[in-house]
Amino acid sequence: MSRLTGFCRPFFLPGILLSIFLGINSAHGSRPSTEIREQPSVKNSSNKVMWNAVPVPEQAPCNRSGMADLPGVRLWYSDTGGDGPTVVLSHAHSGSADFWGYQQPVLTKAGYRVITYSRRGHGKSERGNETDFGFADVDLHNLVVTFLGVDKFHLVGVAAGGGIAIDYALSHPERLISLTIASSLIAVIDPEYVKLLSNLHRKDLTRNIPNYYIELSASYRAGNPAGTTEWIELEKLAVPGNIQHSGMISQRHTNKITWKAVESIKVPTLLMTGDADSYVPPSLLRLQASHMKHAEVLIISEAGHAPNWEQPEAFNAALLQFLRKKLNV
Repeated sequence: MSRLTGFCRPFFLPGILLSIFLGINSAHGSRPSTEIREQPSVKNSSNKVMWNAVPVPEQAPCNRSGMADLPGVRLWYSDTGGDGPTVVLSHAHSGSADFWGYQQPVLTKAGYRVITYSRRGHGKSERGNETDFGFADVDLHNLVVTFLGVDKFHLVGVAAGGGIAIDYALSHPERLISLTIASSLIAVIDPEYVKLLSNLHRKDLTRNIPNYYIELSASYRAGNPAGTTEWIELEKLAVPGNIQHSGMISQRHTNKITWKAVESIKVPTLLMTGDADSYVPPSLLRLQASHMKHAEVLIISEAGHAPNWEQPEAFNAALLQFLRKKLNV
């Protein structure tokens, strides 16, 4: 397969700077004492001081790709095939399968079978029944398990894709080898959490602010204007129309996602966010982790709401380390 749409120009990536939280000290999600930081290397060239250039890898060849005929809808997908463990990538609400250009070839090279797909109304996928868009976790199961015949898999979800991953983990824990959730509100409906989010995300103040300005960190936008432009172009392709006010599909959750339900998840889990994520700041991630005490928690520096895009080297390294450590693969 050739490079994905929008991945034609090289990106710029600053030195990796990670804070790895190995545990949560209390039920209130206080910051743990164990912390590992890797400082970025500083280059002599002025442009590389701001952001180090990393070209987008050529995409790995796909064994199968196209439109999957599922109950009530046709979804676009790509599948690298192979005999390795399967990793399924679930995109953000403002994204599509095209946003995984940095992860697909890296995971494939590491020996994994990689499946990307676009949810209803995103990218090349159809919208389905306009009166009932159904359940996103059901579409995921129909695609991966029923259509592609995968028995068990690693599930990686970013932002809204993380909420769908949580829903799927509650519906089909027996299908998951591991769960990775990045920069996600995780769709919890407990009143106190909902109130917290409504205070954090003032829609009356952000309604007319472009998504890229909210989702991409200021450091990324300043250091990588070309990458910012590519993100904007891919966002336009992901959902037709004004992405904040029209064209968006909201699918239901199969499960009632409460903190009690989240605490019942025992699948090996990695939680991540960017230190500049305005939706899921580190303090919110620690709250989530206090309800998933088995989870590993990682903060990626100089990243906003799209860490897999803004800091792909850091994201990929953390993901691969987690997968290998848990499964020795």
